[in-house]
Amino acid sequence: MQTILETPRLLFRLIQSSDAEAMFEMDSDPEVHLYLGNNPLKHIDEVYPIIENLQWQYTEFGIARMAVILKETDEFVGWAGLKRERNLPDRGIFIDLGYRFLKKHWGKGYGSEVAKALVDYGFNVMKLEKINAYADTGNEASRRILEKSGLKFIETFIEDGVEEAWYEIKNPNL
Repeated sequence: MQTILETPRLLFRLIQSSDAEAMFEMDSDPEVHLYLGNNPLKHIDEVYPIIENLQWQYTEFGIARMAVILKETDEFVGWAGLKRERNLPDRGIFIDLGYRFLKKHWGKGYGSEVAKALVDYGFNVMKLEKINAYADTGNEASRRILEKSGLKFIETFIEDGVEEAWYEIKNPNL
């Protein structure tokens, strides 16, 4: 499968059905879902529609969450990517930077590595005007990643009863 993006330690490629077991391991973990506002998956069959939707998004919009692969071991460590999003009231259509990793890969700096790479890719390859992200205000680790990657805190808002922090970065080249 073609590599779309690369960092010193990681490769990004389209998610494929062979990623299902690793995705299920990640998305069935309650700790991974602590700040996501949804429930962990209960059965691997729940992963396949997610994979199909990600593949559709990439075909339809040219961007979506991608598999993040550790170069050294060829291991799936999670997913990350830019995504055309419209799921928040009063935000319109925006490009959302997001990432999620298997718990065993937390604390290794992958979040910052992928977020910085995605900002660079979004601005220098895709020529995006701006990139947004949001995180539960209690998710300090994710908020630090966004800030280290250049995104600026704009405001808080309530989504489904949860206080979220809204971030934005504008393309300095435009």
